Amino acid sequence: MKKALAIGALLLVIVLVAFVSFKGKPKNNMQNNEQSLTLTSPVFEKNTRIPSKYTCDAENVVVPLNISGVPEKAKSLALIMDDPDIPQEVKDARGIEVFDHWVVFNIPTDTVEILEGQEPDGILGSNGAGRNGYLGPCPPDREHRYFFKLFALDKNLDLPEGSSKAELEKAMKGHIIEKTELIGLYERN
Repeated sequence: MKKALAIGALLLVIVLVAFVSFKGKPKNNMQNNEQSLTLTSPVFEKNTRIPSKYTCDAENVVVPLNISGVPEKAKSLALIMDDPDIPQEVKDARGIEVFDHWVVFNIPTDTVEILEGQEPDGILGSNGAGRNGYLGPCPPDREHRYFFKLFALDKNLDLPEGSSKAELEKAMKGHIIEKTELIGLYERN
């Protein structure tokens, strides 16, 4: 009986080892000791105040960002900056839930930084004011959260310049390899 149990346990171990071996590499980058997609800024930390220089209260220039950990199989990057904290009267008047501040897609995967005051290489989409490019924080009522969302995609997108965030999100469906975000805060003085 003990011999049969030992053989059964040994067979179970062999089956488990074979299953793990044939399953392939784990999908979680951290298990592969690879760096995950990361978006940071040299001028603010996650969940802290964005300096006024990058807002409507000052120069309103593109906020600098650093990108790392882009997956090898990515073909392009996309960046969205939006504000979900817009006042109810704006939501009602404009029929929107979120105000879009920045939409850029087909950013080359070898991009490691977006320089202060400069749009990245790629195609500019339309922001909530109907213009292409960066539009800095400008909350009318209180402190707002600004979500900088970076997507690694498995293809370049066939969208024209001036495409909206909604059009970009539709085109990205099924092509997102990895996503990360950085949240900054801003309240006008």
